Amino acid sequence: MTSLTSPAKQAWPRLRVADWSDTRDTLHMWAQIIGKIRLAHAPLINHWWQVTLYVSPRGLTTSAVPYRTGAFDIEFDFVDHQLRIRSSDGGIRQVGLAPKTVARFHEETMRALDELGIEAPIQSHPNEVQTAIPFAEDDRHASYDPAAAHLFWRQLMQADRVMGRFRSRFMGKVSPVHLFWGAMDLACTRFSGRTAPPHPGGAPNCGDWVMVEGYSRELSSCGFWPGGGEEGAFYAYAYPEPEGFAEYPVTPAEAFYSEANGQFLLPYEAVRTADDPDGALTGFLQTSYEAAAERAHWDRATLEDDPRRWDDRR
Repeated sequence: MTSLTSPAKQAWPRLRVADWSDTRDTLHMWAQIIGKIRLAHAPLINHWWQVTLYVSPRGLTTSAVPYRTGAFDIEFDFVDHQLRIRSSDGGIRQVGLAPKTVARFHEETMRALDELGIEAPIQSHPNEVQTAIPFAEDDRHASYDPAAAHLFWRQLMQADRVMGRFRSRFMGKVSPVHLFWGAMDLACTRFSGRTAPPHPGGAPNCGDWVMVEGYSRELSSCGFWPGGGEEGAFYAYAYPEPEGFAEYPVTPAEAFYSEANGQFLLPYEAVRTADDPDGALTGFLQTSYEAAAERAHWDRATLEDDPRRWDDRR
């Protein structure tokens, strides 16, 4: 029997948070280790953009990390379930993605780097989590469901794709679409060009100065987080939050402003089950951005343009 579900809707997988929370929490710690390795070697780029991971055709990657006169990269492959480390001198090492403790993953990863001649002095514990167990001592997180990890990557691919198109409409300063391993969220941030008041900080096991750098300019940020709802949630917020932001009419109907979180939320399942998932998410990204830009009086005429403006010349 032919499926009545459109290809567009089939692209958005169902993954209940409750079904993979143990794997998610383990993967979060693994991602922090890999992100900190990138942090150890990549020079500072505004708002910590140099520490993030990126969605790849196989999973999540650091992209090229400078090292001495060469480079290396590290990729979570959620198709073959391997962590691949490649060096510009031709060396390759792999660490299997399978049920194992964070301590074991940390030891195997550091050994692989050592075999490639790559030094990686990293902070010994995670950030932005309430209980920061040192990586080398973490026997609590030890779950890995390959099917769930694969579905999570597919969620990220769809979010990355739509957020990337949304990003292309902005001519001002705008971040890549990238995954911050501190909170394990895929994010894209637009900036008005104006400075912002110093952020008060407060993230667990994370210096306030980290947030001061991250929020040093007025911004509108959006993203996807594998929590906050039955299947995860899309979010959008402004810093500083302008007056009237929370009352702005954001679409689709399932979107709402969370007083507890200080941001708009849209359940992932509302996008996945929509007749037009791409359109539903794009509407959320656009209207939540307008909530920030309109209420804070951004110079939208200067900051925005049509990404198809040169199509007739191709």
